[in-house]
Amino acid sequence: MKKVLVTGENGYIGTKFKEWIQSNNNEIELKYISVRGENWREIDFNGYDTILHLAGIAHVSRNPKFKEMYYQINRDLTINLAEKAKKENVKQFIFMSSIIIYGLDNKIGEYSVIDENTVPIPADFYGDSKLQADLKIQLMNSKDFKTSVIRTPVVYGPGCKGNFKKLIKLAKITPVFFDLDNKRSMIYIDNLNCLIEQIILDKKSGVFYPQNTDYVSTKEIIEVVAKHSGHKVYFSSIFNNLLKLAGKKINIINKILGNKMYKQVLSNSNDYSVCDFETSIKKSIDHSSN
Repeated sequence: MKKVLVTGENGYIGTKFKEWIQSNNNEIELKYISVRGENWREIDFNGYDTILHLAGIAHVSRNPKFKEMYYQINRDLTINLAEKAKKENVKQFIFMSSIIIYGLDNKIGEYSVIDENTVPIPADFYGDSKLQADLKIQLMNSKDFKTSVIRTPVVYGPGCKGNFKKLIKLAKITPVFFDLDNKRSMIYIDNLNCLIEQIILDKKSGVFYPQNTDYVSTKEIIEVVAKHSGHKVYFSSIFNNLLKLAGKKINIINKILGNKMYKQVLSNSNDYSVCDFETSIKKSIDHSSN
């Protein structure tokens, strides 16, 4: 039995990973702790095989007044947890990093693939706070203390929030959408859960770049949602040039219709792909209808 101490129980990945393990694996025992405040420092980490650190501040603000808080939680808390884990004989530390460390999304029509040689250049203090923790955790890896850094792209699935949820709602009502074939690395929550499970069971270390087996386009999401919702959407390229111009100044357009992708061979996604794209979208739609 692998004993795993997990932070971030109330987050999306933390909640879904608990459901995954309860349904699929009796070799892993999870215990969730809060890392708000300082009480976690009194918890004895001895006896745990793995710390799975999922807690952190999401990308919610660029307001400079929050800058220090981002570094305190995303960087300092992560490092302090790992140092305590190493001191108290935990064998593995898993940190949930992010593709955000590579900066802003490519603009519409611009394609560059992130590979093992791509240098991370964060665009803001959220990305930089994640990167600093990411790099420090890698340096702590040793024979007796394995560290794993998971640089997640967009994670989606039943009950998720953010732009993906908004796209589902839009696809059910819009009569027309942009005929753009962008490319994005994304990962369905169960595929990510399967990868985390493998990392724990096999005590893997290193940097991981998870994604589905195929790139995803915003148009595909709209198409599949509309198809399974019994809704008809017409795709038009009439505004594509205007979108490209707008994307040069308005970054939210690139977050939805631009490109950001890992080199596919970097991800070994066939090893943990338990759900194909169309099925994953249908499951997400079914949940949002409940």
